[in-house]
Amino acid sequence: MTVLQFLTAAMPVLSVFLLLVVLRMPATRAMPLSLLATAALAYGVWQVPMLQLSAAILEGWVIAASILWIVFGAILLLNVLRETKAIEVIRTGFSHVSSDRRVQVIIIAWLFGSFLEGASGFGTPAAIAAPLLVALGFPPLAAVVLALIADSSAVSFGAVGTPVIVGMGQGLVGSSGEQLQAIAITAIGIDIVVASFLPFLMVLLLTRFFGAEKSWLPGLAIAPFAILAGLSFTVPAYAVAWFLGPEFPSIIGALVGLVIMSVCAKKGILVPKTPWYFSAEDRVSMNAMVAKHQLDQSLSTTQQMSLLRAWFPYLLVAGLLVLTRLDVLPFKALLNSVIFAWQNILGSTISTSLAPLYLPGTVFVVTAVIAIFVQRSGYMQLGRATAQSLRTLVPTVIALAAAVPMVRIFLQSAVNASGLMAMPLELAALAATHLADQWLFVAPMIGALGSFIAGSATFSNMMFASFQASVAGQVGLPETTVLALQLLGANAGNMICVVNVVAAASVVNLSGREGEIIRYTLFPMLYYALAASTVAWVLLQ
Repeated sequence: MTVLQFLTAAMPVLSVFLLLVVLRMPATRAMPLSLLATAALAYGVWQVPMLQLSAAILEGWVIAASILWIVFGAILLLNVLRETKAIEVIRTGFSHVSSDRRVQVIIIAWLFGSFLEGASGFGTPAAIAAPLLVALGFPPLAAVVLALIADSSAVSFGAVGTPVIVGMGQGLVGSSGEQLQAIAITAIGIDIVVASFLPFLMVLLLTRFFGAEKSWLPGLAIAPFAILAGLSFTVPAYAVAWFLGPEFPSIIGALVGLVIMSVCAKKGILVPKTPWYFSAEDRVSMNAMVAKHQLDQSLSTTQQMSLLRAWFPYLLVAGLLVLTRLDVLPFKALLNSVIFAWQNILGSTISTSLAPLYLPGTVFVVTAVIAIFVQRSGYMQLGRATAQSLRTLVPTVIALAAAVPMVRIFLQSAVNASGLMAMPLELAALAATHLADQWLFVAPMIGALGSFIAGSATFSNMMFASFQASVAGQVGLPETTVLALQLLGANAGNMICVVNVVAAASVVNLSGREGEIIRYTLFPMLYYALAASTVAWVLLQ
């Protein structure tokens, strides 16, 4: 591969970091430029036929439509809760668990987000957890950054085990259930050491970069609680992976963690006596909520019912996502029976399909409509919420309509006249040629590359699993360990994934600040990938 071919293959990654992160260009301008550069170089240097490029772009638009539906549903649900004033009740009621912002981000982003990831995947955790944090009073930038960081470890077993069962299963031709379970157990075993510290890292970032005093000390002060929160998820997830397989570790691990940490927070176990707030104004606001909640408690049980009604949409979303993702129930097959398929787009080998009823966005929209009536509102509030949601979506349409086709060109570039493999495989092969001796530290970066570009840990595993297994055999490393690092690297890439960042930013009205978000999530991503490699290296010594 020549230097020009290497630059062509690396163009999606290089252009995104240059335009979004370095030049701080909004995604509405950066992503169309990245698409143009990638398409031009793919045609001129990689020699991808125009028919293949056009088909890849059309495929990208279909996938972008599915992402936009998820984002719209998440925004609609939030706006409905604002219209019905349910958000105010949730904010007041949450103070009964803890008014400490550090505790809130751990329970909502890390644990509730992990549950949503286990049940659904598809970017659902950030789309739900980030706006919920904003509704509780978090700065939008803090909410989306922390939600993206939290949506990492649980990705291994997201959408009821899809990254392992489908990603690894299809990526490793002829793989057995026992082999997939061994990879899953190895990955979550490493995660007990690595991911258990992610909540601690989250609160450190929270207090250092988003608090008025800009200090690490409040984050250090809650370290025992944060680390326990990490272990309360990873240890049960390990047990579930060992005994039940890869379908339920994230769901059950998150539920166990939610129970343990909610009790600890309510009873003040391992929580500093002085709560931490963003500012003096935030302290006043939260204290007023605590006082209001105590008053509501003393008046009657009516407020208890209103609190239940306020939380009902989130409980319904969680329940519907679980019920519609389990193979043993009929709902998954029923929803997937309605499919819009486009076979051999423009006569190419590229095909795509869309199951609109199965998408999480459909669950969000149905829940939003039900919430209007459960919370005793009407069509006028639903209409205002819908109009506001559509207005918010405009910048996201532009960004995703360019970002996703760029990704599909990158991935569909195997059809070319240059005799090269697809761009991501060529980059991985180049890394294997020059960095084979350091492959324990390269393997998760390959997984992260797949998620960063494709927007899917499942697709990253599907694309690189066989390649990783081949390299492991060549350099004399245990195949299971290398594939576990691929799995964890794909998790890490989820934090900086272009599609996830654009979608999450739009939900909290931060379109245009995607590069700033990536600058915050880049270090946690590197920590996760390199720490996983270090643990694997120690275990092999």
